[in-house]
Amino acid sequence: MDDVKLGRVVRVLRRRRGWSQAQLGLRAGVSQDLISLIERGHAGRCPVATIRRVLGALDAGVEWQVSWRSGELDRVLDQRHADLVGLTVLLLRRYEWVTELEVTYSRFGERGSIDVLGWWPTARSLLVVEAKSEIVSVESTLRKLDEMVRLAGPIWSERLASPKGSGPLAISRLIVLPATRTEYRRVDRHAALFGEAFPVRGAAVRRWLRKPVGTMAGLLFLTETSDGRTARDV
Repeated sequence: MDDVKLGRVVRVLRRRRGWSQAQLGLRAGVSQDLISLIERGHAGRCPVATIRRVLGALDAGVEWQVSWRSGELDRVLDQRHADLVGLTVLLLRRYEWVTELEVTYSRFGERGSIDVLGWWPTARSLLVVEAKSEIVSVESTLRKLDEMVRLAGPIWSERLASPKGSGPLAISRLIVLPATRTEYRRVDRHAALFGEAFPVRGAAVRRWLRKPVGTMAGLLFLTETSDGRTARDV
């Protein structure tokens, strides 16, 4: 969304509520002059946090879209995600997990794709893996992963056409992130939330992967070594 269109949206939503620019500014904690600036198509001169506050006062939000080199950005991001999934599969197969990639589902109006489903036949342990090349929204990531875990049992049983009573005994979750300073900082910024949702980290995740007992909720940072293998979490 460009600055001019954003300004028009703010103006229309403000008028629908019957507010003046001053009234909107009061609710958003900004000046009338700043509201006027945004509505005149100059949102680029305002901090992002300020624009979010103004839209929030109007019960609206914005999703930023970055353009780069005529659409090449999507391909770059997709490649980073594909590389991360590839590293995850190498790690799981090293520990003798059976893996399925890009498992799509559509059940009761809930749709999505599980990056990796891992299966440990001996323990009948199922692992739902979400690989994120970057964390954009922590809340939406956790919410979607909860959905995947809830549906993973029936999805896997249907995929294997397994007889009744032979499905997973335990369903665990793992989020995999690239071992970059940016992602470390993002996790640190939401330490309490990540700590509650994914209490198992690093070496403890790997120990569980070698011998899965019970359920596990883990977070693992992965990077690639010079010989193409996954390096340990640092």
